[in-house]
Amino acid sequence: MSTNDFTIDQVHTHIGFSVRHMMVSTVRGQFRDYRGTVVVDPTDFTRSRFEGEVDVASIDTGNAQRDDHLRTSDFFDAPNHPKITFKSARVERRGEDTFVVHGDLTIRGVTRPIALDVEFHGTSKNPWGKTVTGLSARATLNRKDFGVSYNAVLEAGGVAVGEKVTLELEAEFVAAEATAAAE
Repeated sequence: MSTNDFTIDQVHTHIGFSVRHMMVSTVRGQFRDYRGTVVVDPTDFTRSRFEGEVDVASIDTGNAQRDDHLRTSDFFDAPNHPKITFKSARVERRGEDTFVVHGDLTIRGVTRPIALDVEFHGTSKNPWGKTVTGLSARATLNRKDFGVSYNAVLEAGGVAVGEKVTLELEAEFVAAEATAAAE
């Protein structure tokens, strides 16, 4: 099997999420610091592998006070669980350029299987002659499954923070440099 190894391009990647707030609106956020690799089999994408990690402390919802709260033990517990990780287990073809990437997601030390709906955008060369590849991915999870269970009951009924969280990834990867022979 011939494969190509790629690393995530932080300049051209977005790792975001959204969750219902106060039962009436949606709050969106993102993580600013992350790493990831992809091993792509150009002849059969279903044999590709994905791995990545996010620095929880890099959470950014556009509100510093909320971000500080999300870093506490009420939510992500960043001091004790500084990383969110993902490692693929298998890739299933759905359509011509659509796939489901099954893997293990770890948040707050809790690992659960997750299925990401992925649209593979192919590969091309960037203006500097490097091979790049890209994809879009989306999944929905219940945050309580990962021990993120904080909430507040509203006076009118309902809760402050929804349980369902949508993950969204727009990623570009750059081919890893060929490694020189051992000296």
